[in-house]
Amino acid sequence: MEKWARLESLVGEKSLEVLKNTKVLVLGLGGVGGYVVESLARSGIGSFILIDGDHIEKSNINRQIIALNSTIGLAKVDVFEKRIQDISEECIVQKKKVFITKDNIDLLFQEKVDYIVDACDTISVKKEIIRICTKRKIPFISCMGTGNKKDPLAFEIIDIRKTSVDPIARILRKMVKEEHIQGKVMVVSSREVSKKVCEGISSNSFVPAVAGLLCTSYIVNTILGKDHE
Repeated sequence: MEKWARLESLVGEKSLEVLKNTKVLVLGLGGVGGYVVESLARSGIGSFILIDGDHIEKSNINRQIIALNSTIGLAKVDVFEKRIQDISEECIVQKKKVFITKDNIDLLFQEKVDYIVDACDTISVKKEIIRICTKRKIPFISCMGTGNKKDPLAFEIIDIRKTSVDPIARILRKMVKEEHIQGKVMVVSSREVSKKVCEGISSNSFVPAVAGLLCTSYIVNTILGKDHE
């Protein structure tokens, strides 16, 4: 198929078929998760479960790929469903317009998936994803903080145990150590020390985008047999 010709020439016909038969659940469709979905769809992933309870707001326009003047007020899962199928009409998209908490986290595990991407902002949910995925041996990757950062080159794909300055990673690292969690806990984390200019969480267009693309690179390369460690 002409659409996938350049990808197939890079990874081969068999690998392309593997990607088409892969199902990925993405939790959180913001600045990071949006670029995960976009790049996975353009990498030939054949099935998605998208989970986000948000609607697009004006404040999203500076960094979220689906945020446009024409999409303000629309549900993120709906906009992404349409966008994915505009990229790859054969792609299967399931969507859940819901906010995930510790109380309803079982919604993430109702069916078998090949990968889970944690691109949410809630630390308690991130903790539960680590606990459940490591216990059930479900492949996953979690993104740490991207707010108040300027340097996309400071991001790396790394086990949570080897992270350093990121405050979210620090909390999760402590939990993993105290609970003696076994197995890989792969994350995308920055070595940059945040320097706030004003109150609130600051952001730009390229930092969360790079974090999302790193998540996708880990998933695709791992599925195709290339380990980042």
